[in-house]
Amino acid sequence: PQVWLTFAPVADQTAQYLRVSLNLVNWLSLVYVVVAIFFSLITTWVLDSLGLRFSLIMGSWLNMLGAILRVIGMLSCIPERAMFPMVMGGQTLCAFAQPLVIFAPTKLAALWFPDHQRATANMMASMANAVGLLLANIFSPMILSYTNTLFMLLLIYAIPATVACFLATVGIRERVPPTPPSASMVTPSSEFFLHEVKLLLTNKAYMVLQVCFGSGIGVFTCFSTLLDQDNCVSTCLMWQDFAGLCCAVAIVFGVLGAFLLGLYVDKTKKFTEVTKINMCLTSLGCSVFAVVSQLSEQKFIIGAVCAWFGLFGYSCRNGAALYLLLLQALAKPMAESPLSVCATGTDANLSWTVPVLVMAGLCTLGTCCFVGFFHTDYRRLSAEATASPNRVTDQSTGGDTWANSTDA
Repeated sequence: PQVWLTFAPVADQTAQYLRVSLNLVNWLSLVYVVVAIFFSLITTWVLDSLGLRFSLIMGSWLNMLGAILRVIGMLSCIPERAMFPMVMGGQTLCAFAQPLVIFAPTKLAALWFPDHQRATANMMASMANAVGLLLANIFSPMILSYTNTLFMLLLIYAIPATVACFLATVGIRERVPPTPPSASMVTPSSEFFLHEVKLLLTNKAYMVLQVCFGSGIGVFTCFSTLLDQDNCVSTCLMWQDFAGLCCAVAIVFGVLGAFLLGLYVDKTKKFTEVTKINMCLTSLGCSVFAVVSQLSEQKFIIGAVCAWFGLFGYSCRNGAALYLLLLQALAKPMAESPLSVCATGTDANLSWTVPVLVMAGLCTLGTCCFVGFFHTDYRRLSAEATASPNRVTDQSTGGDTWANSTDA
C-alpha cells in the first residue's frame, strides 16, 4: 500500500516531474485496481493450493522488483519519453504483488488462530495495509518537499520493499501450523477450486456482500486516490500537505475503529449487525464530506469529517476501477479561481463538486442494499460449535487445539 499510494498525495508534482497529465498520474494508482480485478481469482487459487508461505514470498519479490524498476525509470540516463512507462511498469509489478499480500490476512487468521481469536488476528494483520497507507500520505509530501526530486522519493520507498522481501524469504518457514487451531481446519475442503467458486456465485448472501463491499471499498479507494485533487480549492494554500494529513487522519481513526470492532465482534459474534451500523455511519460521513470539501478555509471541519469517514469506513476492489474513471470524467474545468493552487495547464481548476456528490450517492446506495438484502447464518461458527466435543486442551501451552476424529 505504501508503494500503491506513493504518487496520490503528490499527484501534481508527479505530473510535472513525469511530464504527463493528472489522469495518467491517477492511473499509477488505478493500475492496482485493474490488476486486482483480473488477478484476484488466481491469487485465491495460489493461497489455497500453493499456500500462504509461497504467496507472501512471491508477493514480496514482485513488490521489491517493481519498486526497483520505478527507481531505474527516474535515472538521468533514461530518456524522458521512457520515464513514465518504466514507472508504470514498476507500479504494475507491485500491483501484481498486492493481492498476494492483502488477501493473506483472512487465510492467516483461519489457518493459524482459533475461532475466538480470528477476527482480532485478521484485523491486526490487515492493519499493515493501513500503516502503509498512513506512511505514504505522511511521507510522500514531506520527502518531496525536502528533496524536490521524485527519484529520491522512489529510492526511499524501495528500501523497505527490499527489507520486507529479505525478511519474508528467510523468515517465513512453515506453510501450516503443526496442530489445527479450530475444527474447520481439521479436515481441509475437498471441493475443487472452480466448484467452490461456482458455489459462491450461486450464494445470494455472498453476492450481496460482494457487490456492496466492492462498492464501499471502491469509494474508499477513490477517497484515498483523489483527495489531493479534490481539496485544491477548499484548503487553499498548502493543500497538498493538508490532503495528505486528511487521509492520514482517516487511516489512523480507521485503525482505531477496526481494532475496537475486531475485539467486539470476537466476543459477541455480531458480525452482521456491526457491519450494517458501520456502513450507515460511513455513508453519513461520506455525504457530509461531499458538502464540506467544497468549503474554503474550513480545515478543521474537513479534517473531522475525514476522521469520521475513516473511523467507520476503513473497517468495512472491483468497483474502484469503474468509480475512479467515472469520478475523473465528471470533474469539469471551472472558471479561473484565485483559491485553487493545484496543477497548471489543462489540469488546472477542476471542479470536483459533482464527483464527490456522486461518490456519496454510490456509498449510500451500497449501504441501503446491504442493510436491506444481506441476511445469512454463520455456518462456520455453527459447524465449529457442533464439533466442540473434539476440543482438547494442550497441557504444554494451556491453549485449545483440535483433534482429528480418528485421534479423538
